[in-house]
Amino acid sequence: MHPVMGRVVHDAPVSDDWPRVSERTRELFRRGAEAALDPRAEWIEELHAAALGSDRMRPVAEDPVLAEATRRANLANLLHWAAANVQHPGRRVPANLGPEVLEASRDLVRRGLDQSGLDAYRTAQGVAWRRWMEICFQLTADPAELRELLDVSALSITAFIDDTVAAVSERMVAERAELTRGGHAERRATVALLLEGAPIARARAEAQLGYGLTGPHTAAVVWSGSGTAGPEDLEAAAEALTRAAGAPRRLTVVASAAALWVWLPVGTAPRVADLTASLAGTPGVRVAVGRPGRDVEGFRRSHLDAATTQRMLARLTSPQQTARYEDVQLVALLTAEPAAVDEFLADTLGGLLTADAEVRRTVHTYVQELGNASRTAERLWTHRNTVLRRLARAEELLPRPLADNVLGVAAALEVLRWRGPGG
Repeated sequence: MHPVMGRVVHDAPVSDDWPRVSERTRELFRRGAEAALDPRAEWIEELHAAALGSDRMRPVAEDPVLAEATRRANLANLLHWAAANVQHPGRRVPANLGPEVLEASRDLVRRGLDQSGLDAYRTAQGVAWRRWMEICFQLTADPAELRELLDVSALSITAFIDDTVAAVSERMVAERAELTRGGHAERRATVALLLEGAPIARARAEAQLGYGLTGPHTAAVVWSGSGTAGPEDLEAAAEALTRAAGAPRRLTVVASAAALWVWLPVGTAPRVADLTASLAGTPGVRVAVGRPGRDVEGFRRSHLDAATTQRMLARLTSPQQTARYEDVQLVALLTAEPAAVDEFLADTLGGLLTADAEVRRTVHTYVQELGNASRTAERLWTHRNTVLRRLARAEELLPRPLADNVLGVAAALEVLRWRGPGG
């Protein structure tokens, strides 16, 4: 084993059919691989966009936990290949079965997805190849050197991805076989049927879940926002959610290594303040809560609401640790098409979009208080004249008078309240 840039890559077996590489090409390969170990941010973003952009990858791309795991795995593949070629330039690179790749594959299996989720590796391969060619053309202008370097590179990248996909697929088969034994798989399969609306007898489903389907339900998704929280943190957060909701028990399904699906037999979602306070001990965990519902349809709909809320928080890179669907339903609808969000905000808010945060907060509170400046001042703990000055400043910045576009401005400011700095 050889450590490179904090990574460990095992030697690949020497193969008789692997081409012999000249000393000069090995040197070029090594230099190029060193450059690839420090990829530019735009390269990484292009890699991720390609990996998650196909129709077959939509179930993965729409799930924040699966999407983040796929991003980590793709970056790990790139660094694994580059590190191997720094150590042994031009030799066959062993398959990557590092923790990022194995965790991503386990998440796919736990979510009931097949090897089509590994398409991300092949689509990312195309981006990596184009960027690698750019590096190669910067290393040499000699046609003969460039031809040998590119020939061996194409073989190396293709073989590495093929070997990795084959090795990971084999692990996924074993993981799936393991999951089909025991109660977890039974619960997950039953929940999948309920969420799909498939015909399944209520009594049978309740027996398999150990959870009653009559009466009220409030669903939540509990997940690691940074990918660093462990199973014990997720479990602690799920228990904190249960206490905050005043629920006597919960149904928990392990959706992935970094996410739990939870159902509580209560008809009222916990207050955000209570939930946030109960999660103080698990800052790396986030919680999205659906609308309460009743019976089987409520069980299903509440989970879909929670999943929509989770996707919205991820889409907007929101800094909020908790959110309830009933509080973000409008924002979720407005931001369903990310490309249109910035245009809507700019058209609606104009200069107010980049104004002082206190001015925007004042306008938002003023609208919530139905245009009452005195109540706005009370809520903001400030003087009424200060409120009036801020409102006057907002009128100067808005493209249209506030009175002519109250609903639009309120909606835009609500989006900004949830959107993070990366949104």
